[in-house]
Amino acid sequence: MRAETLTREAAPAPASTHAREGLSRRTEREIRDVLDGRHRGPGRFLLFTGPAVMASIAYMDPGNFATNIQAGAKYGYTLLWVVLVANLVAMLFQALSAKLGIITNRNLAEVCRDEFSKPVRLTMWVVSELAAMATDLAEFLGGAIGLALLTGMPLFAGMVVTAIVTYGILLLERGGFRWMEIVIGAMVLTIGLCYAVELFIAPISWGAAASGLTTPRIPDAEALTIAVGIIGATVMPHALFLHSGLTQTRTVARDDSDRRRLLRYSNREVVIALAIAGLVNMSMVIMAASAFHLGHSDVAEISQAYHTLTPLLGPAAAGVFLVSLIASGVSSSVVGTMAGQLVMQGFVGWRIPLWLRRLVTMAPAFAVIAVGVDPTRALVLSQVVLSLALPVPMIALVLFTRRPDLMGRFANGRLTQAAAVTGAAIVLALNLVLLAQTFGVPVPGLAAD
Repeated sequence: MRAETLTREAAPAPASTHAREGLSRRTEREIRDVLDGRHRGPGRFLLFTGPAVMASIAYMDPGNFATNIQAGAKYGYTLLWVVLVANLVAMLFQALSAKLGIITNRNLAEVCRDEFSKPVRLTMWVVSELAAMATDLAEFLGGAIGLALLTGMPLFAGMVVTAIVTYGILLLERGGFRWMEIVIGAMVLTIGLCYAVELFIAPISWGAAASGLTTPRIPDAEALTIAVGIIGATVMPHALFLHSGLTQTRTVARDDSDRRRLLRYSNREVVIALAIAGLVNMSMVIMAASAFHLGHSDVAEISQAYHTLTPLLGPAAAGVFLVSLIASGVSSSVVGTMAGQLVMQGFVGWRIPLWLRRLVTMAPAFAVIAVGVDPTRALVLSQVVLSLALPVPMIALVLFTRRPDLMGRFANGRLTQAAAVTGAAIVLALNLVLLAQTFGVPVPGLAAD
């Protein structure tokens, strides 16, 4: 893989290369100029921007909408600090994923394939594939629900339109990585702008919001249940797999000096991209708190939030909310499909046609709607599958990034490793609590279903 990447980098672009491919190749050359000290312009950071932005969409997907709306509607600004903690854990693990790709020039699935026995890696692959399907179920349904509510079309028709749009965006990948990064980045910007508009429209108590962000407090057992949901479902399996793959192929480090520079730029991008994702999630809670907490605290579903927003804040606020949901569903579905392809190729070396990959990942969404399953119930079940799959990439990252034989001098230091182990333990424990609640197992201190 390394030799192939080096060969691809060294080969000059043919004169007939499509403009999209030219943009990616030009980005690669300019990144090399920065690493070699030939480019010191103020815009050089933008050349390294892309992988973390694409991974960040996993933290703004439709699954976050429902959880954050429920938190804000029921408890106002009180649980904002939980969103902050969840975001810090996400930053750490996305940074570790990016580091693995940069240092080893292999993605997480490839390292698992090389380091584990065949039975273990095949089991990990099956679990990860199920997680990819579950991820796309939530994201694909979220986008379709938003489109159906915005246009009035039937949900099934919204799913068909969403499928066509996501497949069209996925075709951009054939022309190189840069256009895909730009399109997903535009979607992230759209989501962010939509919530900036929501914050402008909604009557917000900024003092209470600041207090909720800085004062850890769990009012009662039900609030603890919602907090568990926010943190336990934050780190997404496919985002951890994908980020390492996105960083491994953009630019090949020639020596430790290159690796050190790439890591520095990568860590900056992770902080900025995940900070934006965190602000969007906080904005969701703030919007729900200001609009629903007094008088409509029972709002807990996306469609319910939309119908309630219209009389409270006007059709503009409701429309902006749906635009952000559609952008979230489409972009996260695209990124989820890319992650699924990377997982399959990394674990077992197979690469199937893009249309077939898209068909496989979206088939469960069509199936659950065709048999009459409630979309909200389907979203809940998808989170259960993700909770079961999360230990695969999370534990693997903690194990691999601490090993000097894999990471060399860039292996995790004691502080980083301690933070990684602590973060993994917290998230995995909370996922176990979520699973216990789902299957009706009583958990001391948590509200009963």
